[in-house]
Amino acid sequence: MIPLLTQDLTMIIRSVIWTVIFATAAVILQSTLIERIAFFNVIPDLALCVLVFSAYMNGTMTGQVSGFLSGLLQDFLSASPLGLNCLVRTLIGALAGVFKGALFLDIVFMPMLLCALATIIKAVIFFILHLIMGQAVPAYSFTSSLFWIELGLNAVSAPLLFLLLKHFRPILTGRS
Repeated sequence: MIPLLTQDLTMIIRSVIWTVIFATAAVILQSTLIERIAFFNVIPDLALCVLVFSAYMNGTMTGQVSGFLSGLLQDFLSASPLGLNCLVRTLIGALAGVFKGALFLDIVFMPMLLCALATIIKAVIFFILHLIMGQAVPAYSFTSSLFWIELGLNAVSAPLLFLLLKHFRPILTGRS
């Protein structure tokens, strides 16, 4: 019993570490290279899509921990208030992890749907935090074309990103 528990814990830790590494690389890529080719000054949130992929493949626990740690690193790399991305990404990781094994992950439609839903949830969380904390937290405007462009970019980039991440599935799921 104990060796099995240790093995499961080792797999979770390994998948969390690799997810955080991939999400951090995505944040750096977003803020440097992809920012130069932004569409109406909007870029896809690749780190969010990496988190959704990992949480969907590994479940709620890995999604939460990966979301918290990748959000913390993103908070340090950005000008956002400390803990803002931690909270948002922890909630999204937990919600995406609920779908583990519940849905068939096809090549195109499900990645688009999962990342679009994650983007909407992110916007709703930011909006609620904006209502509570005021100007300290910027809110998405659901009537703004910028939100819908980000939603579209996340949805369009999701199948390609999920296809790329499937090649790294053994390290992102913690299984050799």
